[in-house]
Amino acid sequence: MTFAIAARCAQSGRFGVAISTRALAVTPRCVFIAPGVGLTVTMARTDPRLGPLGVNLLKLGYSSQRALAEIAASDPNVEWRQLCVIDRDGNAVARTGSLNKNWSGAVTEKNLVAMGNNLKSERTAADMAKSWRANGALPFAERLLTALEAGRDAGGQNGGQNSAGLVVYDREIYPYVDLRVDAHDEPVAELRRVWKLYNPLADYYYGRPGDPETFGREEEWLGKQGKASPIVDK
Repeated sequence: MTFAIAARCAQSGRFGVAISTRALAVTPRCVFIAPGVGLTVTMARTDPRLGPLGVNLLKLGYSSQRALAEIAASDPNVEWRQLCVIDRDGNAVARTGSLNKNWSGAVTEKNLVAMGNNLKSERTAADMAKSWRANGALPFAERLLTALEAGRDAGGQNGGQNSAGLVVYDREIYPYVDLRVDAHDEPVAELRRVWKLYNPLADYYYGRPGDPETFGREEEWLGKQGKASPIVDK
């Protein structure tokens, strides 16, 4: 009972996923990304072991199609799963096991998978893909989150949502964005609130490890850009 949008940015090569579900703390069980290589998302009655398998196959040079076939062949319970893989060239594939009930499926195209299982209707996935196409001018992370909101507004999934996450990788081994709402009555709305606070500092937190002197403290860096700090001292 999960819906997600997974994508590659054709301009920057970034990979990212925005996801929400009825279960708690969805992100670490479902989202697996290797910067510059690709991503794997495993959902429904998910097996988190399949995510690293998919990423490792991509690192070996497997295409998304071949990696997905190998994942499926390795899992005796694959008909309970929902999977997607996007490789470094933006080739995107998805597989929805036959034991997933209600509307379950995916919209796939170059650089994009919008998918879900046990959804209120096909509109959840379709509207995420529609939002993605319509918002190409948005920054990548914002585009992902906006698409997730479109899926929620289209009905989301049966049983509602309790957790959500937004994960984006650029070129480094650590994420550009990794925001998680693990237990909330309106997790997508809460994810939006946290993103609005974090967004002005995303470049700061991503760039500071390589140049701590130049970046300085959060307030100093924001001040140079004429921005107020979202951080409040306690």
